[in-house]
Amino acid sequence: MKRGRAAHATAVFWQSAFFKMSVTLAAISMAFALVFSGSVGAAENRLKVVATTGMIADAARQVGGDLVDVKALMGAGVDPHAYRQTRTDIVALAKADLVLWHGLYLEAQMEDFLVSLGKRGKVIAVAEALPKELLISHADYADKYDPHVWMDPERWTKVILAVRDALIAERPDAKAVIKANAAQHIEEVEKLAGYSKRALATVPADSRVLLTAHDAFNYFGEAYGFEVIGIQGISTESEAGLNRIRELVDLLVARNIGAVFVESSVSDRNIKALIEGAAAQGHTVKVGGELFSDAMGRDGTYEGTYLGMIDHNATTITRALGGKAPDRGMTGALEASS
Repeated sequence: MKRGRAAHATAVFWQSAFFKMSVTLAAISMAFALVFSGSVGAAENRLKVVATTGMIADAARQVGGDLVDVKALMGAGVDPHAYRQTRTDIVALAKADLVLWHGLYLEAQMEDFLVSLGKRGKVIAVAEALPKELLISHADYADKYDPHVWMDPERWTKVILAVRDALIAERPDAKAVIKANAAQHIEEVEKLAGYSKRALATVPADSRVLLTAHDAFNYFGEAYGFEVIGIQGISTESEAGLNRIRELVDLLVARNIGAVFVESSVSDRNIKALIEGAAAQGHTVKVGGELFSDAMGRDGTYEGTYLGMIDHNATTITRALGGKAPDRGMTGALEASS
């Protein structure tokens, strides 16, 4: 009899334990399901934004925050002047809630496609929001403007505002959050502009010549008081001939220019030709560093953000041309120079 009661008690104990375990597992499963469905729901509610360049994508991420899911078509080292949309790009663009492109003929090979796409959906050329008086015209392109406006942080704030307005138009319910994010990012960019101005002001007057692979730094030169010379024109599609190379070699020698700069998204072939040509005339020219011109640095790095891109450029140019700037840039976040 005692054995029967003991067996019954044991059975009851295990039934109770299994019941509690089942309830606990069910609760855990339900919690995971709620968390997962919540995260999926949040992701699904995000505005799907596709941007052509990394600079525009970065602005969209900074301004949109958790409200947006941003994809950049062009990554580190990609030349937007020559870039053509891929099949994968076309699918992403078609599925996007909002497409942000630069305009001003930067995406020359994609322009017709993007204009056509704009007739069927939300497609905004954000740099074309800049007032014409802030744009630099070019003798070689009478009906077009220099598109490289991101090289001047103060001009770039106008593009950030255009991104802000495009996001608000799609998410008017989040207007306050988007405006606050934009204001904070613009404050960061203005701080960067101040650092760049102070650092670059230390470059000696006779060294304030910036010679690069292509003519991408005119806005930089105007903002910070540098003479800017590009081997190629404002588009990398314009090839530099032998006469242009000879002309620039003579200029390097005559003006005793000791440093030139390569670009991350442009071949260094012409820069090497300049250095070799100057050496043949007994004049030594060094590479002052690699600059980010049409594309930012690698994803996941400080240089892979707009702030890091411009911080790197301002710091590299300052130090290479005899000015004074911290080795790791404005906040110490730049990669250590080799």
